[in-house]
Amino acid sequence: MRFLLSPEQRDFARSLDAMLTAADTPSVIRGDHAARRALWSRIAEAGVFAPAVPEAYEGMGPLPVDLAVAFVELGRHAVPGPVVETALAAALLAALPEPGPAKRLLPGLAAGETVVTVGAPSALDGDAADVVLAVRGGELWLAPGATDVRPSLDPGRRITTPLPGGERLCSRVPGRAFDWARLATAAQALGVGLALLDRTVTHVTRRVQFGVPTGSFQAVKHRLADAKIALEFARPLLFGAAVTLAPADVAAAKVAACEAAYATARTALQLHGAIGYTAEYDLSLWLTKARALRTAWGSPAECRADVLGAGVLGADVLGADVLSAARRA
Repeated sequence: MRFLLSPEQRDFARSLDAMLTAADTPSVIRGDHAARRALWSRIAEAGVFAPAVPEAYEGMGPLPVDLAVAFVELGRHAVPGPVVETALAAALLAALPEPGPAKRLLPGLAAGETVVTVGAPSALDGDAADVVLAVRGGELWLAPGATDVRPSLDPGRRITTPLPGGERLCSRVPGRAFDWARLATAAQALGVGLALLDRTVTHVTRRVQFGVPTGSFQAVKHRLADAKIALEFARPLLFGAAVTLAPADVAAAKVAACEAAYATARTALQLHGAIGYTAEYDLSLWLTKARALRTAWGSPAECRADVLGAGVLGADVLGADVLSAARRA
């Protein structure tokens, strides 16, 4: 079967790319909370989160392929904030046996009026979130907030700890909802890798050594070709997983996209030279995000085990390994 994105999905991706290019996301990452909140509202208005929210709760979903299309662009532009956690929150709330919390929270999530994050046990950007969901001992809680703000490897993310107490929403977390987190992470990682490759190709065509562009050197071409091949092999795995949402397919897409992005980051760092190590250079925002996404919601080893059948995330049970992966993210 030959799978292609529809014209509407390609237009959606182009419109997001244009909007985020104009938004200058590196300055937003280095800016204040107000700048991040304004960008959050804009991407929500563009329909980024609606594919994760069922139509019954004022969304457009569930549309995992459209979500993957959107998250590739979020990764391409290194959009900050708990974007993956928002998709996960939508899946968790929609899967609850009682519809009350979903009716209360999902419309605002889809519209961008409510910033939601998930702690399992650590939560990204919980200090800036309006709603903090916490996974505790297999139960889902609506926490009263988050504290203990700590810096992350990725400057576009802050690690927090959900506060104890709150409202218990479910006594058994629907484990399949976490496939949405892995899918969104894989899509974001693919976008990060594509951005790193584009920036590196531009750099080596401009940088001159021995009187010629460094991009003309055979060794440089080989590194870039390897990165391109890895990213292009990850792309069909990502969209195939979005079609099936089978746990093994999602795990395969996650490990392929994240490993491709991480390998591309290493290539980008080597070919940029010393400037690639500087935090002031925008490339660093994508380099650190590639590293952070690699272990978020399932390390490469955990995802490979899931593909091989050992299983770190069953159909109905949230595995402890996923919680440990979330902790490291």
